[in-house]
Amino acid sequence: MYIAQAKRKENIAEYILYLWQLEDLVRALQFSPEAIWTQLVAPQVPDDPTRQNDLLMWYVDFGNLMREEGKTRSGHLNHTIHLINDLQDLHAELLKAPAGARYRELFARLEPELPRLRGIMGRNDMPDMEIAFRTLYAAMLYHMKGDDSKSSAISDVTELVSPAIGELARIYRLVERGELDIWEEKKN
Repeated sequence: MYIAQAKRKENIAEYILYLWQLEDLVRALQFSPEAIWTQLVAPQVPDDPTRQNDLLMWYVDFGNLMREEGKTRSGHLNHTIHLINDLQDLHAELLKAPAGARYRELFARLEPELPRLRGIMGRNDMPDMEIAFRTLYAAMLYHMKGDDSKSSAISDVTELVSPAIGELARIYRLVERGELDIWEEKKN
């Protein structure tokens, strides 16, 4: 909860990937409040019963939401998919907007790899940003598992995905805070 809140404020991309990781952790813990307590809550806030209780309830609510949405075995919460759709919309705007020059440069490096990534994922209909996030998440999982054979198939592409997603997340934060109008011409 506390980590998620901080990530949501600072970096939407890290927030999405963090929630995807939590989905997998909660599944691995079989939605068990006892296992969640032992593995996730107690290590985070060892000496604060109030925060421990708040954190446990947040994880349990998170798991309940996964159940409600039918995501107990696989898939991602609708919340994160909606955020990726928002990023996809921003991506489309930045391809035309004055504030998107740096983003367009970074995305142009990634764009030629998208068909190959769609092939790896087996999803030709997947929007650009969902492919990008799934690529980053897969790379993270392969790295954590130490599966270098699968990791190498996408690791070279993560060097293209990460900067584009990083710039998109930076712009998203500025737009969300009202600090940037992507359509406003820069003044010299």
